[in-house]
Amino acid sequence: MTVTAQPLQPSRPGQLDDIPGWFFPKDRLVFDWVLHRQQREDIRGDLLELGAYLGKSTVVLGHFLRPDEKLTVCDLFDSDAPDDANGAEMALSYRSTLTRESFESNYLAFHQELPEIIQAPTSVLADDRLAAGSCRFVHVDASHLYDHVAGDIQVARRALSADGVLALDDFRAEHTPGVAAAVWEAVLNHGMRPVCLTTNKFYGTWGDPGPLQDGLMEAVGGWAGHRTEIQSIAGHRIVRVVGKNGTLPDFPPSRYHREVEAERAARAEAERAEQAAQGRRPAALLKRTAKQLLPPVVTRAVGRNRRTTG
Repeated sequence: MTVTAQPLQPSRPGQLDDIPGWFFPKDRLVFDWVLHRQQREDIRGDLLELGAYLGKSTVVLGHFLRPDEKLTVCDLFDSDAPDDANGAEMALSYRSTLTRESFESNYLAFHQELPEIIQAPTSVLADDRLAAGSCRFVHVDASHLYDHVAGDIQVARRALSADGVLALDDFRAEHTPGVAAAVWEAVLNHGMRPVCLTTNKFYGTWGDPGPLQDGLMEAVGGWAGHRTEIQSIAGHRIVRVVGKNGTLPDFPPSRYHREVEAERAARAEAERAEQAAQGRRPAALLKRTAKQLLPPVVTRAVGRNRRTTG
């Protein structure tokens, strides 16, 4: 039997982790560190995300926006893919669960206003829609096909400022070899310099990665359950962030938080009441069955015995 997944309805997330997605804890830590560092160093610029799914990472990016900055999101959402290969990729991974309505609902649970949304293939950004050097951070998590990722990297290269950071998802997964090819091509042929690697993401820059790497290694030393190691590829120093189960940075709850917690408490209380009722039912059922099946003289004797012993 084939089961067809139904589109997700607009949700009411209470916490960030109530939003479905593949934004894992280690990258939450790296994003938090990079974006806080940019604030400390007064590195200014816009934020850009290519591929957003249901908005978990977008919500985090929006948390670091300053009043004079802009967050732009480019995603197909529930639009048709530009080619058959991309359409097949979407059908395999998330076509049945992704809608723009769900993304917007999740984002607005944590922020007052939506980011600038471009519902289109990320290739539309190759037409100089973004001002050169306008972004301090770009997150690429759209198509995993080589041609698309290579194009997205060039969009990011043009959009990033001199000290800007690029995060690329799925650079090493076995089902995404196109991402790996595009990433290492950019390192070897197009001047991108590695900053660090996590299990899921590659972080790079077209600026000097040294200060970022030194600061990150110092920071990771304070993350419970994590460490760093240094690798070298084609003359590039690369910091690998290793570990899991660290303490995540606090993130403000959504405007639905109290309602969601109240709903959870009500459900839990209803479940406890149901369990208590089920615990009482066997005794009541046994009493009714005895009355139905045993002779009256026996049931009267049992009753007298219970009163006597009670």
